[in-house]
Amino acid sequence: MDAVDRIFAQWRAERPDLDVTAMGPIGRLSRVYHHHARRMGETFARHGLNGAGFDVLATLRRSGPPHALSPGALMAAMMITSGTMTNRIDQLVKQGLVSRAPDPDDARRAVVQLTDKGFALIDKAVADHAQTQAALLAPLSDTEIAALDAGLRKLMAAEEDRAPE
Repeated sequence: MDAVDRIFAQWRAERPDLDVTAMGPIGRLSRVYHHHARRMGETFARHGLNGAGFDVLATLRRSGPPHALSPGALMAAMMITSGTMTNRIDQLVKQGLVSRAPDPDDARRAVVQLTDKGFALIDKAVADHAQTQAALLAPLSDTEIAALDAGLRKLMAAEEDRAPE
């Protein structure tokens, strides 16, 4: 019995007329997310990063050579606001992990690019992150991981279909 089962039992006793079935997966997803976010945050911290900085560096790294994107492209890839993006970039520039330069195709825009230091750091951090994520899913079999991923993909697709353009 876990914490969500105890919550179920309380609701069943207090409101037997309610169907609380959906509270199980939603409650567990929420609790698992918070536990996993903490563990992943510990991984990022070992590399001197937080989740926000890791996201920017990882987005640039996976974009392929020259590992540079406009702030707008970064925002679209990360689904965050411009003010948030500006703050993240400023912090990473101060750390010497990214640089900002004029876009060679449009001088009105900037391009954010991984520095050599940022490239080396994100390569180490993402390898450590992948190990952390594998450890977080270790209690599940490969078949269970595939089933979980399929179910979450279906839920995510439904939410994305509902999301305004």
